[in-house]
Amino acid sequence: MPRLTPPAITPGTVSGSVQPVLHAEGLHLRPWRARDADAVVAAYADPGIRRWHDRSMDHHEAAAWVASWADRWRAETGAGWAIATTDAVLGQISLRSFDHGDGRSDISYWVLPAARGRGVATTALATLSTWAFGALGLHRIEVDHSVDNPASCLVATRAGFRLEGTKRGDALHADGWHDMHLHARVAGDVS
Repeated sequence: MPRLTPPAITPGTVSGSVQPVLHAEGLHLRPWRARDADAVVAAYADPGIRRWHDRSMDHHEAAAWVASWADRWRAETGAGWAIATTDAVLGQISLRSFDHGDGRSDISYWVLPAARGRGVATTALATLSTWAFGALGLHRIEVDHSVDNPASCLVATRAGFRLEGTKRGDALHADGWHDMHLHARVAGDVS
């Protein structure tokens, strides 16, 4: 059934361009590289990342995960970046999906333990959001996290994502069902 409105993001906008490197406050959000797989393995061995992202990865799985982001960019189904200094990976941030019609996406992020508490996730989230609204043309970006994860709530709030509500029993974690906070920014919000 055809839409009566044109898509908010014209198909081909993403795949027709090179995934950018984004810079902010000494951080680089860059496309994943094959050699980053070891950092991904280390991340998913961290109890905090495992708790909130509910997965682990061996080296083979991490290498496949890293490689998948280039395919997702070309297919316009998502985009992932390593949050890095000159070369060291500090974390990850990704637009997990693209809804071309309504111009929506949702963001996921984690930061390795050595980089926590320094504003890395907040800076990455604000930087990616600004780019996605401007260059990509997104209209709405959402962040959701367990209500039991106050650090993620603080990151989202500091990056200008308003708390819109609580989704009851929305995500299954190793310790059971979690209520999830839903935060969002729309184009034109002041961060």
